[in-house]
Order: sequence, then C-alpha cells, then structure tokens
Amino acid sequence: MDLHSSKPYSLVRHGIIRSYPSIAEDLHTDAVVLGAGITGALVAWHLMNAGIATVVLDKRHVGMGSTAASTALLQYEIDITLEELTSKRGKKDAEASYLLCRDAIYKIESICALLELETGFTRKVSFQYASYKSHAPQLMREFKLRKNIGLNLEILGQAEIVKLFGIKKEAGLLSADGASVDAYLLTHALLDRSIEMGLKVFDNTEVIKIENKRDQVLLKTDWGPTITAKKLIIACGYESQKYLPKKVETFWSTYAIASEIAERVPWYKNSLIWETARPYLYMRTTDDNRIIVGGKDDKFSNPIIRDQRLDGKSRELTKSFEKLFPEKEFRRDFAWAGTFASTRDGLPYIGKIPQRPNTWFALGFGGNGITFSAIAAEIIRDELCDKTNNGTKLFSFVR
Repeated sequence: MDLHSSKPYSLVRHGIIRSYPSIAEDLHTDAVVLGAGITGALVAWHLMNAGIATVVLDKRHVGMGSTAASTALLQYEIDITLEELTSKRGKKDAEASYLLCRDAIYKIESICALLELETGFTRKVSFQYASYKSHAPQLMREFKLRKNIGLNLEILGQAEIVKLFGIKKEAGLLSADGASVDAYLLTHALLDRSIEMGLKVFDNTEVIKIENKRDQVLLKTDWGPTITAKKLIIACGYESQKYLPKKVETFWSTYAIASEIAERVPWYKNSLIWETARPYLYMRTTDDNRIIVGGKDDKFSNPIIRDQRLDGKSRELTKSFEKLFPEKEFRRDFAWAGTFASTRDGLPYIGKIPQRPNTWFALGFGGNGITFSAIAAEIIRDELCDKTNNGTKLFSFVR
C-alpha cells in the first residue's frame, strides 16, 4: 500500500538517518517483528530489554511507511470522547483506556530520556476548543468525566480562550498531559539502541509467505532466506489487515501542511490544538518553530486520488488556520498526505487470534497511534514473558 505522498516534512528534514541491510541468510530467533515503523521499533525495544532475541523486518526502508508522515501529537484523548467511549465499551473500559493513554505519554518520555539520539520529544499542554457554540455543553460533560478519574485539566470560557490563544470560541479544555515527538527520529533512535543490545534489523526485505506451526513460525523472504521464530509480532500498521480473517479497520486519507520557520507562535505555550468537529482540524509547533496544521480527512479511495487532492486540501487547511488566526499569515513550506485507519470504538487491536498460532498483532490505529503503539509494546512483552497486563483484555480482538 502507498501510505503517504512524497515529501512528508520529517523525512525531508532528516533524510536517510541510517542504512540497514537486506537479509542474506537463514536465521533462527526468539521473535520476529514484522514492520520497522514506530510500532515495530517500540515492540523491539521492549523485547530486547526483556532479554528476548529479536529480528525486525520491513519491505521498505526503516520508518518510511506511515511513520515518516506522522504529525506525532501525543495525547491521551482518543478519536472519540470519553463520554462516547463509555457508551460503546462501558465505564470501566473507557476510563482505563484514557488513563493508559495518559500514562503512555510519560512512558515514551522516559524511554526518550534513555536514548542517545535525538527524538524531538517535547512535553506540551493540549487544548481542544468547541468548534461551535452548541458543542460547549459536550465539553463541560467531558470535563467532569475526566476530572472524576483524576485527569489534570481545566475548562476555559471565551474570555480566557481569547486571552491565551487569541481565538474566539465559546469553551475549551486545557489538558496538562500532552507532548509531541518526531516519530521518524524516535524510530531510528529506538532501533539504534536496540541494535547495541543485539537486535538484528533488515529492511528492503519482504516476507512473501508465513507458515504458522504448532510451536514456531516460518517466514519466507523475497530474497530467499527463511527465518524461524518462536513468536511473530505483526506491526505493519494499516497494512496488517491482509493477515486478519475479518475486517477491523476503516481507511481514511488525511492531509497536513507545515509553515515556514516563524519568529513566534501566536498561542499559549506552544500547545497542541484541536477541535470538537469531526473530522477535526489540529495543529502543533515543531522544534524549529514551524507550525504544522492537519486534518480535512476524507474516506480513502486510492493513493492516486488522495495525492491529487493534496493541493486543494492544503489550501483548505491554510484558510482554516487563517480564519482561526486572522492576524497570522500562514506561509506554507511543506504539504503531504497520508493514509490512516480507524476502528468502530476508536481503540487499537492488540493481541492474538486463533487462526495464527504464536502470532501477536500490534495495531495502533487512529489519531492516537503512537501512544497505542507504546501500550501494545508493553502488552506483547508481558505476554511473551508470561506476565499479566491489564490492557490485554481491553484491546483484544474479542470485543
């Protein structure tokens, strides 16, 4: 699948950070991670730290699938509200999902602090505004639900929003727990450290056949060599559907633009900003003082049509930004499109299915994919180490 258009900002900025070889010989290992994006890198990191010999494979170059196009906002909020998730999954599961995502932000921060290479991690507050006056009561209900489970946030009225952000909106939620990261940098930093621990990484290596045996998994590659592993983790993101017997995802196209380097950002504390409307507009700043604006999602048809829409969608994103901040001209420097997937309850699918013995899936779908990936990595590590994890049932395929 063609997962993004050409020239996503992070890939253009950083280029090829490190080259990895293609596979050249048969291998035996404890675990194989299929997919060398941010999800696969997090899984490999946790497995190697648990003493599980691991091999990572990818048919592309490392990090050049969806990871390279990620705008990488780290938020505990998923794509549906806590109120809506409660109606879909019940109070206990909904609250646990939000709290696990909150905790994942700080676990990612702790991992980044251990890595030698730059990751672009920056802790930030997150601001969600009511797109329309009629959405204000919804935000007030959401505020109460989140406060009741101990989340650190406050409700803002129109006067406070104007003062802090310079925009005229009826209400908004300001959450203390948020961050941003460069997913492409973080992927390479995780793999770099894991390689020091013995991880083997092969890119430009496609798995053309998987045989699930009673006590092992055989993976045949396009170059000829075969890998024999005790366990397989499929972390191919939106391309993982082909390994599943039933459809669990809906594909969307999304669009993003990045500004020229700005002298200053016109809002409070470089916050992550998003809205209540669906699909939502969102924005964040980069460490080199650019503004990234994303959104204008539409149903995915094919990559050609998605990329043909990019110019028009870029203009729409620019207009939306300038309508929100009429005194700030947005001078576009980069524009790109990508593909992502959503699920019916907004939550990821993590775990096993009966049809594929000795195989786990780490599918961090939706706008909160990186925090879901961090959760998936811990769940799978614990499963392979025969430890209990409270998230195992929460995100399983049986729901």
